[in-house]
Amino acid sequence: MDKRMEASYELSLLIARSGKPHSIGEQLIKPAVGVVLKTVMGKDPNPVLSSIALSNDSVARRIDEMSTDVEDKLCSELRNTYFAIQLDESTLQDSEALLLCYVRFIHDHEMVEEMFARSLQTDTKGSSIFQLLKKYFNDKNIPMENILACATDGAPAMVGRHCGFIALLKNKVPSVFAIHCMVHRQHLVVKSLSPRLHTLLQIVIKAVNKIKASAQNDRLFRQLCQENDEQFVRLLLHTEVRWLSKGNCLTRFHAIFSTVVEFLSEVDTQLSEKVNAIKHDVAYLTDIFKMLNDVNKQLQGDHMTLIKAKKVIGAFITKAALYRETLSRRDMYHFPLLAQETAISDNELLVYCNHLEKIRGDMEERFRDMLELSMPAWVINPFKCTIQDVKRELQDEMSNLHNDDEAKARFLQHEYNKFWILERENTLQYGKRQNWHSLHHTWLKEDSALSWCC
Repeated sequence: MDKRMEASYELSLLIARSGKPHSIGEQLIKPAVGVVLKTVMGKDPNPVLSSIALSNDSVARRIDEMSTDVEDKLCSELRNTYFAIQLDESTLQDSEALLLCYVRFIHDHEMVEEMFARSLQTDTKGSSIFQLLKKYFNDKNIPMENILACATDGAPAMVGRHCGFIALLKNKVPSVFAIHCMVHRQHLVVKSLSPRLHTLLQIVIKAVNKIKASAQNDRLFRQLCQENDEQFVRLLLHTEVRWLSKGNCLTRFHAIFSTVVEFLSEVDTQLSEKVNAIKHDVAYLTDIFKMLNDVNKQLQGDHMTLIKAKKVIGAFITKAALYRETLSRRDMYHFPLLAQETAISDNELLVYCNHLEKIRGDMEERFRDMLELSMPAWVINPFKCTIQDVKRELQDEMSNLHNDDEAKARFLQHEYNKFWILERENTLQYGKRQNWHSLHHTWLKEDSALSWCC
C-alpha cells in the first residue's frame, strides 16, 4: 500500500477512535501536521499534505472499509467456534432502535469480547429481535448452534415465556444457557428501599438539585466550601441510569454535610431543617451504598464467570446477615460513618436492620438460580478429583489428563480458566476435536466461562 494511502487510513482510524467529527481531518489534523513539518523539520508541508486524502467523505469511507474488514474477521471466527452473546436494545436520540450484540469467544489463548450492532426497523419485540439476529447469522453463514450462552437484561421482550427472545432462541438451540444479567439484578436489589429511606433519598436529591440547578447557588456553595476548608467543593448529581451514581452522590453529600446544611439555611430554611434531621440516615445509606457499589464493581470485568459471580453474591448475602446481627446489638464496626454519629435511636436502628434484612432476602430471591448451581469440583481443580467424580462419558478424557505431567505443570502456572483455554487450544492444534466436544465443552457449560454475567 502506498505510504500516503496508509497514512490516510491510520489518521482515519485515530479520528474514529476519538469520536470526533470526520471533518476534523482537514480542519485540524492537516494544519497541525503542516505546522510540525514546517517548524520542526523546516520542510514545505504542501507536497506531503496535498497527497493525503482527509476530507469528510474520504475519512467516512476509510472508516466504513475498516469496520467492514473487522466485521468480516469477527464473523469468520464465529463460524468455527463456540461463543456466547449478550443482547441489549437501545433507542438513539433520533428515535432509532438499535440492537447491540456482544460476543465472547476464545481466540489465541485468550477470552475475546467483540460487538456488532444492527438497526431494528419496526418494533423491539422479542420476535423482531430474534428474526434480526437470525437473518444476520444466516447472511454471514454463522451457525446458531455455535451459541453456548445468552445473557439479557430480563425485559419481557427478552425473557417472555412464549414470544420472548430467549424462548425463540431455545426453540432453535435447545441447549443454550440463558441468564439474566448479574449486574442488572444487583441494581434491582439496590433500588429496593423502605418508605423512610426512600423519602430520605428524595430529600438528598432535592438538596443537591437546589444547589446544582442554579449557577449562582453553585458558585456561592463552592466559595463556602473553600472558606470551610472542605475536601470537596462540589456536590455530585444522582443519575438513575448510572448505577453507581447513587452511592457516589451520597458519599460526597455526607463528606460536606455540615456545609450543605449551612448553605441551605440561607437559601431554603425548611429544606435545611429536613436535611439536618436525616443526618443519621444519610450516614447509614452512605455506608451501605458503598458496600453495594463495591459488589457492583466486583461483578464487572472481562473474565467474570458464574463461579466468580456466585462467590461475590454469596459472600455479600452472608455479610448482610452478619451486618444486621451486629447492628442490632449497636455494634457499628461495619458502618464507619454511622459509628461517628451519636444518640442513634432504637427506631432508627430498627429501620436499618429491616433494610439489611430486605436486601438479604431480595438477593437470595433474585439470585436463587445462580446460588443453587452445583459446580463440579473438577472444573476448578481437575487434578484433585477422582475419575469416579466425573460423568462416565468424560472419564476417558479425565484419565488422560490426570496422567499428563505437562498439563499438571500448566495448571500450576495459570488459574483454572486460563488452563482450560490452553488445553482446548492444544487439543485443537493436534486435531483431537473429540476432546474439545467432551471435556472442554463441558467445562464451558458448567463454569459458563463464555457466558456474560454482566
